[in-house]
Amino acid sequence: MNTPVRVMVIDDSAVVRQVLTGLLSQAPGVEVMAAVADPVLAIERLKLDWPDVIVLDVEMPRMDGITFLRMVMQQKPTPVVICSTLTDKGAKTTLEAMAAGAVAIVTKPKVGLKQFLSEAGDELVQTVKAAAKANVRRLAAGRPAPLTPVAKNTADVILPPSTARAMTQTTERVVALGTSTGGTQALEEVLTTLPRVSPGIVIVQHMPEKFTAAFAARLNTLCQITVKEAENNDRVVPGRALIAPGGRHMVLKRSGAQYFVEVVDGPLVNRHRPSVDVLFRSVAKCAGANALGVIMTGMGDDGAVGLLEMRNAGARTAAQDEDSCVVFGMPKEAIKRNAAEKVIPLGAIGQEIQRQLTL
Repeated sequence: MNTPVRVMVIDDSAVVRQVLTGLLSQAPGVEVMAAVADPVLAIERLKLDWPDVIVLDVEMPRMDGITFLRMVMQQKPTPVVICSTLTDKGAKTTLEAMAAGAVAIVTKPKVGLKQFLSEAGDELVQTVKAAAKANVRRLAAGRPAPLTPVAKNTADVILPPSTARAMTQTTERVVALGTSTGGTQALEEVLTTLPRVSPGIVIVQHMPEKFTAAFAARLNTLCQITVKEAENNDRVVPGRALIAPGGRHMVLKRSGAQYFVEVVDGPLVNRHRPSVDVLFRSVAKCAGANALGVIMTGMGDDGAVGLLEMRNAGARTAAQDEDSCVVFGMPKEAIKRNAAEKVIPLGAIGQEIQRQLTL
């Protein structure tokens, strides 16, 4: 028999602890070993037994979740799933937790909590199970990423496939990056290596609504290039990276030789919104051989089909290698489909992006 994933829940709300414990305990292959009200109590419990995954709130009495998380990652790197309130203020705090080494975000509202957590039960369980497999040694030295599941549409629901080729050559190159679990720290590592003169970049990072704006703002303070949450009609220009807003899809468009993005509503694709497949398909259609597509760390298979469409349209394509991934799900699926021309470590992705300028 498979050993169950043992979970510790840390949240100062008795209601949250009760609901999370109930949801996780009912899931096959998951066992809640403890549910405590704050990190100080958790530290005492950890002296006796250590879980496979910790589900952690960030704003708590006596000790905040970020301080506790840093202690855990220093003492014994452990997959941590942040269960955070969906607010602008909370987004900034939660991103600090992601930077400190958390694996994923599960959002919770301030009202209707019990109903929300019950409805989001499948997502929570899948997130916890995926977290248990994460390569946390990479996170201990860096930072991580989120999620948003629940349906299995393809990119067809947003953008129909096309056999038409993009224009053969333009004066501008486009780089498309797609990532999920482990992606926040991976993107930081890549984007901070880029000089101001870099190709225009479009990014899908699986992340809930409200979190992408704070994430983009944080990267913008760290990078030489400009990083922003994408808005309708934003130009894709050298020295700028546009991140798809959480809860909406992003597609690349072209006007003459110039590229811009549209942010659109629509159903979940591959259980995600934004979806990497949607972005990659639009890049295949509009940029073709003028593009580079890179699929990075993350669970599931979102982006694998889109990367193959990019390759078939003449784009250069790459997948992050297993050793440097937090979760080798999305790159693995792309490699299986022969969508990636090359498989490269995280540290080489920045160089691959810069190479676009010389093509």
